[in-house]
Amino acid sequence: MKILSADQTHAADQATIKTDRISSLDLMERAATALADWLMNRLSPTEAGETHLLCGPGNNGGDGLVVARHLHTAGYQVRVWLLPTEKRSADCQANLDRLPANVPRAEVGEDALPTLPDGALVVDALFGTGLSRPLEGVAAALVRYLNKAKARVLSVDIPSGLFTDAPQPADSMIVRAYHTVSFELPKLAFLLPHHAEYVGQWHLLPIGLDTKFLAKAKVDQYFVDAAFVAGKLPRRAMFSHKGLYGHALLLAGSKGKIGACVLATRACLRSGVGLLTVRTPSIGYDVLQTSAPEAMALVDPNQEHLTELPPLKSYDAVGIGPGMGQEDATKAVLEQLLREAGEQHIALVLDADALNLLGANRELLDLLPPDTVLTPHPKEFERLTEPARDDYHRLKLLRNFCQKHRCYCVLKGAYTCLGTPDGTLYFNSTGSPGMASGGSGDALTGVLTALRAQSNHLSPLDACLLGVYAHGRAGTLAAEALGEAGSLAHDLIEKLGLAFEELTAPEEW
Repeated sequence: MKILSADQTHAADQATIKTDRISSLDLMERAATALADWLMNRLSPTEAGETHLLCGPGNNGGDGLVVARHLHTAGYQVRVWLLPTEKRSADCQANLDRLPANVPRAEVGEDALPTLPDGALVVDALFGTGLSRPLEGVAAALVRYLNKAKARVLSVDIPSGLFTDAPQPADSMIVRAYHTVSFELPKLAFLLPHHAEYVGQWHLLPIGLDTKFLAKAKVDQYFVDAAFVAGKLPRRAMFSHKGLYGHALLLAGSKGKIGACVLATRACLRSGVGLLTVRTPSIGYDVLQTSAPEAMALVDPNQEHLTELPPLKSYDAVGIGPGMGQEDATKAVLEQLLREAGEQHIALVLDADALNLLGANRELLDLLPPDTVLTPHPKEFERLTEPARDDYHRLKLLRNFCQKHRCYCVLKGAYTCLGTPDGTLYFNSTGSPGMASGGSGDALTGVLTALRAQSNHLSPLDACLLGVYAHGRAGTLAAEALGEAGSLAHDLIEKLGLAFEELTAPEEW
């Protein structure tokens, strides 16, 4: 799914109006009717109770008025609250004129705010994607009051006061919604962590926007859903053998952290790699051979941490970092790996302590071979770059970092963002809060290492997209089976096969 800017969203509306030969009023009716139907399918009139619709002077307010009309017609008890204004948009005014006369309505003021009992259902239709400055005056007072009320808030298109794709000024007044219902495509604001308290759960409704316009729209950011990655993983041929699916090497583990090595190993094995060799300190040999007999163990001569890099000529991809530690000898292994992998054109996946060593020794970043995959969480990413002022600045840092170092960077989070060498960003749709536990990142390292080893089947971009999506999907499957609080990294790993099966290309006829 493409992520459009606010200007592109407006252009998509205009293209749809032209292509479908309808008026803007008709398109408003189409979108708001879809929203009203969504709401009525979730709540009966009794469950909804008296529904308060807060309507601004623009087209977002017009959407709210359409919803009010449909709810009233369906037997819901509704009350409309209007922001004072000298002029409404033409479509907003037209829908105010269409509102049945027996629907209660009133104009709000700083001293005339609606009375909202606990649990009241409120539809926020004050301001939409066209907003370009912070709320002030009566609008700000109304939002401040709404946020203090114990109401069930549904925002139309976007929470009022929230900018679609630009940094938010300090102390902005923004509606805190339980649900945000938007149309056709996600907005960038929905995917950023600082906005979660405002957006709540967001939902998309199809409204038939012009498909040709959407196909031609040039964007540099995407939302990766099931349709985006479906069929990207080739189905295995009947006479497949292990030599066709790559030989991966994992460099992981240290005293007290062999578990991270085991989790990365098991995830790599569950992600379709043909052969896997694991380099670990000798203290981890018995644990590794017992927990992952399918992997070959290649022990380091040191008992507690990695000190030597084995020859690389046998491997298609190398993953390094989980539980590895940051000893001086281990840093030397990382530096040697960067140099030799670049010379031998071997794919790399860097995580955890490998990233921490890079952050502490930034001169090593210049040694990153092209198409290296890094998998930092936000703090690890800051060590590689700089502290971000806000979510938008972090995305700018991500683009610049990936372009400068010609790498892929998996910035982990609720909507993990994949940065790419050409500057395009891909936000992942899968995952579960149950993944917020130790070992999930180690599993991702194993997944990506396995897929990068299969370079004869997958491009670097497809390997990253598939790996991040399948990792999140497996986390969701684990949480569905065991609950979010009770699912662990090894549960996620056991679900990877099912996740990859969902992404495998169908058999050709």
